[in-house]
Amino acid sequence: MTLPFATPALVVSCQARPDNPLHGSDLMAAMAKAAIQGGAKAIRANGPDDIRAIRTATSAPIIGLNKLRDERHPVYITPSLEAARAVSEAGADMIAIDATSRPRAGEPVGELIRMIRGELGKPVLADVDTLEHALAALGHGADAVATTLAGYTESRARSPGPDFDLLRQLVETVRVPVIAEGRIWTPDEVAHAFALGAAAVVIGTAITNPREITRRLAAGVPGNGR
Repeated sequence: MTLPFATPALVVSCQARPDNPLHGSDLMAAMAKAAIQGGAKAIRANGPDDIRAIRTATSAPIIGLNKLRDERHPVYITPSLEAARAVSEAGADMIAIDATSRPRAGEPVGELIRMIRGELGKPVLADVDTLEHALAALGHGADAVATTLAGYTESRARSPGPDFDLLRQLVETVRVPVIAEGRIWTPDEVAHAFALGAAAVVIGTAITNPREITRRLAAGVPGNGR
């Protein structure tokens, strides 16, 4: 299996939490359509409802995930085969999972990867936080790895910007596509990720979250924190 889109590629993550005014499948479908018109080659989307709506709005490849939060377990990005099946049937072309070794409510990560590839017939994107977790996921058959979780687990400190150090490690070590994701805000950072060898760059907040974009820019207004 390979990535469902040609590389190099810009991938836009169209997601909105329930407290965000843009939360809603119709709005995410519109956001995805705008992103494709702007030059994105694929979309990353959460949940069967959003994925189904986005699929009707565009034929662009979709990296699907299913965030199911459970206070008893830290893993919530597609933690089980059931979660993966739901987004697969909704139209996802690739399934992203949390591929760390942290406790999860579903199948062990190795078993989950094998079942997604075998039973669902979909390539697996392993969201990781460390080189060690990336290598473990690849040993189980993951088709690509992403720096999505770098700085969001106890295994790796959060860098102020993109974790280019982990990206470099992955590119130099693994033989599958490496996707850069996390805290990427500028064209220079996008270019640097590709220069390091990223097959694709995923951007979410900097494109699809006007509330956070506004907060970031509002910090430059006199009296607003500077």
